Amino acid sequence: MDIGSRLREFREFKKLSQGDIEKRTGLLRCYISRVENGHTVPALETLEKMARALEVQMYELFYDFGEGSSLSGRTIVPKPGWGANGKSARYVTKLRRSLVKMNESDRGLLLHFIKAMVKNHNGRPTKSTK
Repeated sequence: MDIGSRLREFREFKKLSQGDIEKRTGLLRCYISRVENGHTVPALETLEKMARALEVQMYELFYDFGEGSSLSGRTIVPKPGWGANGKSARYVTKLRRSLVKMNESDRGLLLHFIKAMVKNHNGRPTKSTK
């Protein structure tokens, strides 16, 4: 999954322009364009701003709605969702603080590694390495 194309998909689904997102987030339109076209990997804090601007939960940016499905057919997920409170919120906060300290290329590498792990996992439990 390419986060830039995912952001564009949500933006177009909501019938918003890059200028609308610029006004809602304070990010420059040219930066939004660079993210959507895959030329830059946004920090987690930037993704949070964009999720708020798009009026979606952060995890929805990464959620796979199924093969060939568009956002128009998506189901509404109950809020507040994972990461909104309790132990999961503390985990997300730790993750956000760590990702902010990483440079852009390291964040890109980490996202690539996570995509590979998810792709190889295919919903089956991983084997323990003892």
